[in-house]
Amino acid sequence: MDRTLSHYTVELNEAQAEALEQYCRAHGFEFREVPHARFGAFGQQVNVICYQSGKTVIQGKGTRDFVQFVLEPEILKEARLGYELDLQPELKLPRVGIDESGKGDLFGPLCVAAVYVNESIVRAWQQSFIRDSKRVGSEAALRELARQIRNTPGCVHTVVVIGNAAYNRCWQKMGNVNRLLAWSHARALENLLNRDRELQPPPVRVISDQFAADPRLVARALMKRGRQLELIQRHRAEADPAVAAASILAREAFLDRLAQLSRRWNVLLPRGSGVQARDALKTLIKRHGPAVCTEVTKIHFRTVADVLNELGLSCAEVWSPASPVRGEGDDS
Repeated sequence: MDRTLSHYTVELNEAQAEALEQYCRAHGFEFREVPHARFGAFGQQVNVICYQSGKTVIQGKGTRDFVQFVLEPEILKEARLGYELDLQPELKLPRVGIDESGKGDLFGPLCVAAVYVNESIVRAWQQSFIRDSKRVGSEAALRELARQIRNTPGCVHTVVVIGNAAYNRCWQKMGNVNRLLAWSHARALENLLNRDRELQPPPVRVISDQFAADPRLVARALMKRGRQLELIQRHRAEADPAVAAASILAREAFLDRLAQLSRRWNVLLPRGSGVQARDALKTLIKRHGPAVCTEVTKIHFRTVADVLNELGLSCAEVWSPASPVRGEGDDS
C-alpha cells in the first residue's frame, strides 16, 4: 500500500474535535500553542492541529495510519480516505479550476492558471495528493506535483503571466487589484476553453476562490466561452483538486519568473513583501534608478513608496521618462 500521504485536512464538529483532543492527550502527544488553533498535538510521526473553525490538519510520516486507524474509526465513525469521489459526487464533474500566485509578493508577476479535470483525472490524483500550493512543504515537492499534473492524460492547463510592467499599467488603468484579478481569471479561462477539442467531456462549471466581496465582479469579467459555464466562487476553493492543481501550476510559473528577474537584475529577489523584500528593493533602486520599480515590483505596494521616501525619491520619479532604468552592469 502507498504510504506517501503526509498531509490530510478534515473539518470536525465540536464533539469530534473534543474527542480527537482527548485521544491525543491519552496517547502521549505533546501539546503546544498554535495561533488560531483549539489545540496543537505533536507526536513522533504525526502532528495534529485543530483550528477554532474546526478545520483540522494532520501531518507527518504517520498521517495515513493515523487517518485510517484513529481518525476514521474513532472520531469520524466512517471511512473517507480513498472514497472522496463516492462521498462527493460533484468531484466527478468535468470542470475548470482557476487560481493565482504572486498577488501578495512585492516582486514578480501575477500568474494565473486554469486547469481542466474530469473524473479520470481526479482518480489518477488520489494517490498524488494534489493540494493547495501553500500546503506544499518545499519547492522541490511543488515542482514534482506540477510535473505530475502536466503528465496526467486528459489534463489540460494554461497559465497567464502578467509581467510587472504590464501589471502596473493595468493597475493604473483599473485602479483596483480585484478588477485586475477578475480580468486575469477570465483571460486564463478563455484561453483554456479555446482548446475545446481537448476538453473531453466538455466542462460544465468553473471554480475559483472568492477574492472579491461582490461575486458579480468575476461574472462580469467572463468572456464569450466562459459565460457558458456555471461559475462557482467560494472561500477555500483550493479544497477542489482542480483549483489545487491550478494553484500549483501558478506558483511554479511565479517562482520561475521571479528567478529570471533575479538573474536579469543580478539581485536576489525574495518572495513576500517583508524586510528582505524591502532591502532588495533598496539595492535595486541604488543600482538601477527609481524606474526599475515598474519592471520588478507591483508599484501600488506601500513598500515601494516607503523605500523611495527613505532614499529621498518620490513616487512620481518611478514613471518619469527622465528616470530611465540603468543597465544591469551599472552601479551607483
